[in-house]
Amino acid sequence: MKAHDIVFLFDVDNTLLDNDQVQADLKAHLEEAYGAAARDRYWAILEELRSELGYVDYLGALERFRLEAMHRPEVLRMSIWLVDYRFAKRLYQGAVEAVNHVKQWGTAVILSDGDAVFQPRKIERSGLWSLFEDRVLIYVHKEQELDDIARHYPADHYVLIDDKLRILAAVKKIWGDRVTTVFVRQGHYAHDRMSLNYPPADIELKHIGDLMSCHLPTFLGKV
Repeated sequence: MKAHDIVFLFDVDNTLLDNDQVQADLKAHLEEAYGAAARDRYWAILEELRSELGYVDYLGALERFRLEAMHRPEVLRMSIWLVDYRFAKRLYQGAVEAVNHVKQWGTAVILSDGDAVFQPRKIERSGLWSLFEDRVLIYVHKEQELDDIARHYPADHYVLIDDKLRILAAVKKIWGDRVTTVFVRQGHYAHDRMSLNYPPADIELKHIGDLMSCHLPTFLGKV
């Protein structure tokens, strides 16, 4: 296959970047700066928004929390911590090398869910935007946007790397043999019993760095 005939689609959270640890750091900061009650309330709002929107909206949750805490001006500094967080330190070991490894065979593209402000900021601050050379797609439900993905990055074959079996199974159901699904068992979704109640992926890896042990025939189902 020529390079332009295959596209590698990489998820971000808990695939390339340890988002569980980012959330743990945020919880610790909220408790230290504003108290346990504020931490718990913010997180409850965050989960409410996740149910409403289908993705995690940190800044939207902060705005709702601010409306409840309008007379606590120190809360405004929560946004500074969020946008200035050093996401580059939370990239998984081997993540950059894994992306560069597959670039020898095709085009690497970020395929993420998220909001239009904080998720791009996370990708830019982590260094991933540069690593992927501006090839970044962010949707609300990416598994429902396959036509748009193919429009932006047409290819004979796709390789989807993600930590959620639900996403991998949904894309496989639509694209079939046109896609090779790669399940990276990192983060809480990769170990949650309910989240694993889907058909297995074509390839399963323990860590993103293990992608470097895979070669082109593996991705094309020829070994």
